[in-house]
Amino acid sequence: MDNVNEKVAVWLKGNYDQATKDEITRLQKEKPDELTEAFYKSLEFGTGGLRGIMGVGTNRMNKYTVGMATQGYANYLKKCFTGEIKVAIAHDCRNNSRFFAETTANVFAANGIKVYLFESLRPTPELSFSIRHFGCKGGVVVTASHNPKEYNGYKAYWDDGGQMVSPHDENVILEVNKIASVDDVKWSGGEANIISIGKEIDTIYLDMVKTLSVYPEVCKAQHDLKIVYTPIHGSGIMLVPGALERFGFTNVTIVEEQRVPDGNFPTVIYPNPEEKEAMSIGLKKAQAINADILLGTDPDCDRVAIGVKNHKGEWVLLNGNQTAAIAFNYLIEARKAKGIAKPNDMVIKTIVTTGLIDIIAKDNGVACYNVLTGFKWIANMIKEKEGKENYIIGGEESFGLMVGDKVRDKDAVSAVALGCEMAAYEKAKGRTLYDKLIDIYVQYGLFKENLVSITKTGMNGAKEIEDMMEGYRKNPPKTIDGTTVQHLLDYELQIGKDLQTGKTWTIDLPKSNVLQFVLDDGTKISARPSGTEPKIKFYFSTNTKLASAAEFDATEKKLDDRIARMITEMKLK
Repeated sequence: MDNVNEKVAVWLKGNYDQATKDEITRLQKEKPDELTEAFYKSLEFGTGGLRGIMGVGTNRMNKYTVGMATQGYANYLKKCFTGEIKVAIAHDCRNNSRFFAETTANVFAANGIKVYLFESLRPTPELSFSIRHFGCKGGVVVTASHNPKEYNGYKAYWDDGGQMVSPHDENVILEVNKIASVDDVKWSGGEANIISIGKEIDTIYLDMVKTLSVYPEVCKAQHDLKIVYTPIHGSGIMLVPGALERFGFTNVTIVEEQRVPDGNFPTVIYPNPEEKEAMSIGLKKAQAINADILLGTDPDCDRVAIGVKNHKGEWVLLNGNQTAAIAFNYLIEARKAKGIAKPNDMVIKTIVTTGLIDIIAKDNGVACYNVLTGFKWIANMIKEKEGKENYIIGGEESFGLMVGDKVRDKDAVSAVALGCEMAAYEKAKGRTLYDKLIDIYVQYGLFKENLVSITKTGMNGAKEIEDMMEGYRKNPPKTIDGTTVQHLLDYELQIGKDLQTGKTWTIDLPKSNVLQFVLDDGTKISARPSGTEPKIKFYFSTNTKLASAAEFDATEKKLDDRIARMITEMKLK
């Protein structure tokens, strides 16, 4: 409490605006616990930037925490580069996103940095594209992705258009931590360095997206594919309809209730397309008009959800692993069929994404690289392999895809267009995407995944998660659901261990607080604290052979039951 009181006193006496001081005084009188939460620590500038609840205080997203972070980032850019330094800035639909973007632009500009600021909300992937297009040294997008409406965030990028990786991420954090006071921030004075951008970049970006189509002739023939799209009140409305138009699709229904950008997200609890509730209005619309495919994107339009009819004619949402498997398989197969596949083609996925993709790639002679969770690692791998291997697609289980290398972050604009092309390709054969998914399972094996996410809030939340991970690290389970745990992969210690023989080996990936238990039968369970939310996530993946499409339901149930038993045994529900 002494620490909280000291910070509060600094804000009440310092160069903070009166509205901020008045709000602190109100919280002191009416909501002291909330004031403690707002000041008990400083909002951490992590390896991806900032993310937190909006409000006054050192532990909140506000003008001052954003400004101090930007000053530190600007200082680091000026240490790394000489001559003219350029950055690009975008923002999504969230409350205060425009204000935070303008604050960020003003601080960069006051430091003599040239700023390309989007005139209004835009998808995150366009920001990544713009960094590369303008030859920028960095960039920022103001977004909290799919978090609840109370949150906002600040994602920082490097000159390749990807989010920062080592050493730049750690070095920027050091510079941000040196900014001890709001008085260290250059808040204004460089407005002439800010250039407004908008529709001209939209056109260039969408023209690039069009080049990602493998079968434009199929899209043309199936131009009346019945598509339902929802931006879930987010920035996808700015570009997704244009991308579908360029692919040749003419029968697109926008979910009207969720068309208008709105940071309050009035029709959903969480603006996350991974949640069925967020897609429920779209599902009803798709069913009502007998659509061929439903697609939804999150507020900053980097994640995509796909809904299709299953083999029983019921509308279902594909999970992120299913979407990724279909997309990877489609591009590998389509490029082969078109005669454009190259001997050095490669794909990239994360360590918690379905192993089905590894098998598909191997069977087709395509290199598949596994990286840590987060698209910054996919972007980093592309950079490492540039000029040596030909990147096709990357993805992760959390509804993210990145097609082609012109964008270096997950891109739901191109993913929506690709999803519709895949649906058109199957429809031309009288089939659905779900039919194709079952075919993939018959060919390569039925993989079933599940995710359990546990939230630990408040001051003790982080400690509880830390203790949970340490418990698994020191005392890994010997068996799970009657099956021997063969290997423990500890990505924090960068060590793999055979729990039966004691043999160890080095994991050749950067350190990350992830544990994986690999069972005798190939089942994999991963434990990973979130880097952006007070959560710990458990990823379950198990698989078996599927003899025929007719046996899909029974075989799937066996895998579902197995995962349910494992979750119960590990006391995660």
